[in-house]
Amino acid sequence: MAKKILLLDGNSLAYRAFFALPLLTNEHGIHTNAVYGFTMMLQRILEEEQPTHMIVAFDAGKTTFRHETFSEYKGGRQKTPPELSEQFPYLRKLIDAYRIKRYELPNYEADDIIGTLSLEAERAGDEVIVISGDKDLTQLASPSTTVYITRKGITDIEKYTVEHIKEKYGLTPEQIIDMKGLMGDASDNIPGVPGVGEKTALKLLAAHGTVEGVYEAIDQQKGKLKEKLEANKDLALISKKLATIERQAPIEIAVDELSYGGPDQDELVKVWNELAFKSLLEKMEYTAEETEKEELTFEVLSEIDASILEDEMAVHLELYDEQYHTCDLLGVSLATAEKTYVIPMDVIKESQAFKDWFKDDTKKKYMSDSKASTAAFFRCGVEVDGVDFDLMLGAYIVNPSLTYTDLANIVQEYGYSEVSQNEQIYGKGAKKAVPADAVLHEHIARKARTIWAVRPLVLNKLQENEQYDLYRNLELPLATILGAMESLGVTVDKEQLLAMGEELSGKLVKIESEIHSLAGEEFNINSPKQLGMVLFEKLGLPVLKKTKTGYSTAADVLEKLNGQHEIISHILLYRQLGKILSTYIEGLLKEIHEDGKVHTRFQQALTTTGRLSSINPNLQNIPVRLEEGRKIRKAFIPSFPGWVMVAADYSQIELRVLAEMSKDERLIEAFKNDRDIHTTTAMDVFHVPAEEVTGDMRRAAKAVNFGIVYGISDYGLSQNLNITRKEAQAFIDRYFASFPGVKGYMNDVVAGAKKNGFVTTLMNRRRYLPDITSSNFNLRSFAERTAMNTPIQGSAADIIKKAMIDMADALEREGLKTRMLLQVHDELIFEAPPEELEKLKELVPQVMEHAVELNVPLKVDFAFGDTWYDTK
Repeated sequence: MAKKILLLDGNSLAYRAFFALPLLTNEHGIHTNAVYGFTMMLQRILEEEQPTHMIVAFDAGKTTFRHETFSEYKGGRQKTPPELSEQFPYLRKLIDAYRIKRYELPNYEADDIIGTLSLEAERAGDEVIVISGDKDLTQLASPSTTVYITRKGITDIEKYTVEHIKEKYGLTPEQIIDMKGLMGDASDNIPGVPGVGEKTALKLLAAHGTVEGVYEAIDQQKGKLKEKLEANKDLALISKKLATIERQAPIEIAVDELSYGGPDQDELVKVWNELAFKSLLEKMEYTAEETEKEELTFEVLSEIDASILEDEMAVHLELYDEQYHTCDLLGVSLATAEKTYVIPMDVIKESQAFKDWFKDDTKKKYMSDSKASTAAFFRCGVEVDGVDFDLMLGAYIVNPSLTYTDLANIVQEYGYSEVSQNEQIYGKGAKKAVPADAVLHEHIARKARTIWAVRPLVLNKLQENEQYDLYRNLELPLATILGAMESLGVTVDKEQLLAMGEELSGKLVKIESEIHSLAGEEFNINSPKQLGMVLFEKLGLPVLKKTKTGYSTAADVLEKLNGQHEIISHILLYRQLGKILSTYIEGLLKEIHEDGKVHTRFQQALTTTGRLSSINPNLQNIPVRLEEGRKIRKAFIPSFPGWVMVAADYSQIELRVLAEMSKDERLIEAFKNDRDIHTTTAMDVFHVPAEEVTGDMRRAAKAVNFGIVYGISDYGLSQNLNITRKEAQAFIDRYFASFPGVKGYMNDVVAGAKKNGFVTTLMNRRRYLPDITSSNFNLRSFAERTAMNTPIQGSAADIIKKAMIDMADALEREGLKTRMLLQVHDELIFEAPPEELEKLKELVPQVMEHAVELNVPLKVDFAFGDTWYDTK
């Protein structure tokens, strides 16, 4: 049986994916765009081609046998961006999860591995498909080998057969190396003959066949071309040699060893989970294998006798899905050392004994997710107090790198497997359903039993890590506060949102008319195909990127074209306003509950830095750069007539934490003297006095300041400021020269991470960095940058969490009616009666600025108004 063999150029495809997609990161701060793009390409290729054999070939290093011929080979290439380098280890993990062979060979390139294997396969009569982003590999095309070259996008593929190469260039595949010999290749620093481009090279080869043939007939050339050819004969021959793929490389793997039988589903799920490829996970038809469990005895109660409610019990409230503000509540389980009970929800709602017990703060309740349970119980008239343990929060503090969405996944980390994953019980997607009572009741019972069993293991680990205080005095009380905030919700003026929607719709109609006028015709602006034809064919704008279906009109393309024609700025504004309308106005309208409020969910156990995030709706992501986006906050209003919205915002908290942790004297001095830190940085970086700092200088300094906090590279900063990487690196170097304490801090924190294996925040939140001592440069580099920025980001997150707890205590202590509603980044939002404003002006900044005591003063900006918008 003939084989169908896929040979993939790993390095080239990774580069294509990285530069084709925006810089994506998951919640753990890992850049994922190259791996994601590679995955999408791979999924499509596997589906379309159904190979029997596969391999991904990688370059083994920077030096190859070609450097012996020409030492400057590939010498002009820029250093690989660290945001890409850090993804290669994950790319290799992904390939292993697919159970695809991967191979690299010292002193050779991936091209040589592919060339050698393709020749072996051809001789055996097998079908071969080569996939790369590098046109050099088109020389491998043959009657049985097709070379797929990805173009601008990772899934935009041009297929090079012998016939296609003839039609496109008028050459045979073997003549591709002759073309490279004459015209060179700037990407590989192959010189060719200076002054000879593709058009001339093709003309010469049409007449003479090869580089050698050109020189055998050199007397037929005239003028300057003849002079160029004669002066650069050695370069032409060397260039041809450099461009020639070695097809007899000494590889130690054969085609027969490349058989492909499909991915390891378990491992693929793990990798996709680690990288947070949620859309891919949702599409995967996958069910984990059920493990054998011990028999569990439990009692289903039809009524609750107060005598069964003990002083300490594990409690689990079963939710049908993650949206606990609206989802069905399926039952409650209770467990002690000896007993396990399951209680249906109708029994809970009618039991005063249960409600009294739950409200009693002397009765200790151990839960898996106390915030979700508190908010859900609130819906059925059960007030929760006395929460003494939260399994999810404890496990999250012990290891924030894991994903805490299912109780079964959490407890597996502690060697406990007596509870099933929810998908195994309910199914997923359209097949999701509540099972029969017997199955449901056992599942719920096992959860309370699990909480009771695993609790001491988690507490022991917290004590061992000296993190019990962080858990007990920060995260656990915060969960109660967040649950109360979520249940309270924020009032939204629906009519105001509808009016904004109408206003935006009107603006969009007007902009659409202006775009049509500038184009000289009416067309569908939302159609990339029609828009591309207008921009690049009718208006003649330069084509920067093409896709499989035509011209690219992606945001990055339009940004680069901005200023070349008036129509571009109108299109960009049209898209921005369209997104605000569909995502943030129409989307927000869908999230308003029957009480006229939105009840966002704060995710407390998600990020590796400890920061909160918010979903359903995401109130931390409302756009504020455009006035139309900022206006959305006008719809957030107090719950009572005459009340006001209050906002208290930490000023530059991460930079103040950086000053505290780095002990840099100049940074500390600037904050103590209340100087504008971005202007101060601009003065140092650009060597100018304060009065000569321009807006552009301050903006660049701001990008550097915040970039340093996030471990930015020269590549990342160059993208932010639209400057060269060399200029960006010069900015960073001058910053460190001006603030040497920051550089010293970063060196020290990396050294500490290598010694301990983790970094900590001011409140002892840990982030483990197993790759900090890796021999793999890419893994180690990412871990080092993570070591630098996690303590800063995490400490800022800890401070505002502490401020929320202190504020809740202060409001209760002072007997105020004011209510805390939201936390958005470094800002707390309240609603308050007007008579309490004077008290709040003093109380709120005082509490927040003294949540922790630092050498650098914390500063809080206080504002109020009729709406959230009016607090700015």
